[in-house]
Order: sequence, then structure tokens, then C-alpha cells
Amino acid sequence: MAGGLVALLDDVAALAKLAAASLDDVGAATGKASAKAVGVVVDDTAVTPRYVEGLSAQRELPIIKKIAIGSLRNKLLIILPVALILSQFAEWALTPILMLGGTYLSYEGAEKIWEALSGHHAEADDGPKDEGKVVAGAIRTDLILSAEIMVIALNEVDHEPFLERAFILIVVAFLITALVYGVVALIVKMDDIGLALADGATGARERIGRGLVTGMPKVMAVLSTVGIVAMLWVGGHILLSGFDEIGWHAPYSLVHHVEHAVHDATGFLGATLGWVVNTFFSAVLGAIVGAIVVAILHVLPRRGERVQPSES
Repeated sequence: MAGGLVALLDDVAALAKLAAASLDDVGAATGKASAKAVGVVVDDTAVTPRYVEGLSAQRELPIIKKIAIGSLRNKLLIILPVALILSQFAEWALTPILMLGGTYLSYEGAEKIWEALSGHHAEADDGPKDEGKVVAGAIRTDLILSAEIMVIALNEVDHEPFLERAFILIVVAFLITALVYGVVALIVKMDDIGLALADGATGARERIGRGLVTGMPKVMAVLSTVGIVAMLWVGGHILLSGFDEIGWHAPYSLVHHVEHAVHDATGFLGATLGWVVNTFFSAVLGAIVGAIVVAILHVLPRRGERVQPSES
């Protein structure tokens, strides 16, 4: 009996060691997958604050919470099942689906620029923002960014068994969502933090508080612009990589060649300047594709409306 108990305890200990090793592997894979997705996380963080711009301070955090919950639903209920099923049975379909998302992101970024240049958005911006539309628009944009994040993470763990892959992606979904919307919440409430610091304070604390209060509107304005540009460069990068994967190698090869030439010619700044080159060309591609879609959906129909009365 004692011998059987010892054998059982040995088996339990062996299983515990195996489970610990497995968790270590999952943890390492999760960290690797999350690290690979950081570039898009930065873009997601830049894009989101513009959705709460112009809203009352009391509604900022509740709206960010709603967007964060929507983002998590995007990842867990839509992207994760679809990505896992496609990666298992139809991996070829992931790239075209991502490219459709990249086209939408490019369109959204180009549309914001067109609205700013044409003044077409002026009427729509009069009066308070509709919170439902704000949240829906943010969640729709998040769907594309989250899809790229999850597919990047999936590519890093595609060698793992199906269940471990699913578990890793669930962990990544929670980590990325908490990171993005935690940072966004901090950004949009920095002016309130500044007010709290300056209230009744003197010296350095008061200066820091007042600096935050006066500086954050400018930071938010910059982030709003960066968010629009981020849509173009993320959308363009998805399209650039997608074209290469489906067999049209010329655009990606050209950008890759220029990026490496700049990297090799600029010494210790090579990595940074190489990234700038890649980002620039991605944004240009995103702007071109986005402008084409804007022309099809907005500009050409409006010209048709102006021509019809004159013909009658």
C-alpha cells in the first residue's frame, strides 16, 4: 500500500513538473506573440483617443470602457474563432481577409483627410457627439487592428498544438486589450490628473499639474493626427505584405530594398530610419488605396448629383 502511494506521489510530481514546463512554454510563447504585435498595439493606442475628443470629461472613461469591452469581444468572439479555424483548415484565406481590413483602414484614414480638406464634416460635427456612433465606429476600427494583432500573434505560435494555440491567443487578447485601453484611459485623463496635482499645491507639483492641464489638449490634437496617419500606414502595410504573399512581389521588394539600403547606409540610426522608410511607403500606399475608395464612395457620387440638375 505504502509502495503504491509513493508511486502515485511520484506520478503526481512528474505530472506537476510536466504541467509547470508546459506553462513555462505557453508563457514564453505568449510573450513572444505579444512582443511581435507591439507595433500594431502602438498604432491602436494612437488611433483610439481621437474617438473621445470633444466629449464631456465625465463620459470619457465610460466610453473607453465600452470600446475596450467591444475590443475584447472582437478578439474572443469573432477574430479568435475565425483565425483558428482558417489557420487549421484554410490558411490561404487569412491574407485576403486581412487585406480587406487593410483597405477599410486605408479608406477610413483617407476619408478623415478628405473631410478635413473639403470641410464636408463641418455639418456633422455641429452639436454633441452621438455616443453610440462613437463607440460603434471605434469598435469597427478596432476590429481591423485587433485582427492584425491576433494574426501576427497566431503566426508566432502556429507550431503549437491547437488547444495551446487557442489558450495563448486568449491570453494575448486580454493582455493587449488591457495595455491599449489602460494607456488610452491614462492619456485622456492626464488633464484631470494635472488638475488634482495643481489643486492647492505650490512649487514643482503645481507647475507639473498646470503643465499637464495646458499641454494635454495639444497632445490630444497631435494624437488625433497621428491616429489618422496610423490608419494609413497600418492599412498600407497590411496591403503591402498581402500583395507579396499572394504573389505580387514588386511593391514589397522595392520597399524592402530601399529600407535595407537606408539601414546599411546610416549606421546606428539604420534600424530607426529603415522603419521610417517602411512606414512612409506603407502610408503612401494606404493613402492611394484609401483615396481611390473615397473617390468611389464619396467624390464621384457627389459629382453625379451636381451634374443631374444641370442636365434637366
